Amino acid sequence: MILQDILTAIPWGLLLAFSIGPGFFVLLETSITKGFRAAFIFDLGIVFGDIIFILIAYLSTNQLLEQLKDNPTLFVIGGIIMLAYGLISFIQLKRNFKKQTEIEQDDDNIPKKNYFALFFKGFLLNFINIGVLGFWMMIIITYGPQMEMNTSRISIFFAAILVFYLAFDVAKILLAKQLKHKLIPANIYKIKRVISMVILIFGLFFILQGFFPKEKEMITNKLLPDTAVTE
Repeated sequence: MILQDILTAIPWGLLLAFSIGPGFFVLLETSITKGFRAAFIFDLGIVFGDIIFILIAYLSTNQLLEQLKDNPTLFVIGGIIMLAYGLISFIQLKRNFKKQTEIEQDDDNIPKKNYFALFFKGFLLNFINIGVLGFWMMIIITYGPQMEMNTSRISIFFAAILVFYLAFDVAKILLAKQLKHKLIPANIYKIKRVISMVILIFGLFFILQGFFPKEKEMITNKLLPDTAVTE
């Protein structure tokens, strides 16, 4: 189960790392102008903001989800939320595109060794984005019931997402100069469109799970026969 939860976290860590927004560009800019260590500290600030949002999302929904965790309808609700999130992201793509690409240049006066200021800047840049809280709410509502609202499993799952996210971000920091040259408007649009489509597909998948719970259980038992026996 733990390995399955960790593997499930990988695509979400990848999606987070390549969700192109203000933080994406500032991270690359910080790496280029201030170096690896400064960019990594800035990124830790972003991750800390995610941790705060995850705690808010979990604490505000865990009691309700605990009561409904065995209800297949929750898969449908989670899938609809994910579908709506992906659809809204896709629709707003063109509208917000110019605004996001204009944030590419990040002129600040923070010294590269002022790690506290860099950390706080990363945290603040992430924390003021209410859409990030919506993202984590979507994840907890969709995946929490699948993990039987088990605090240990949920903690491992979210920790794995953040670890993979941070690992992918380290690769971005190391390749900052090459990535920045390739981030022309057309490529940015393609990446964001793919991310929106993937979230839409995940949403449809969870809706189908809610409508056909028996079929989902049969498939799971065939793929993981040992797990089915032990449970």
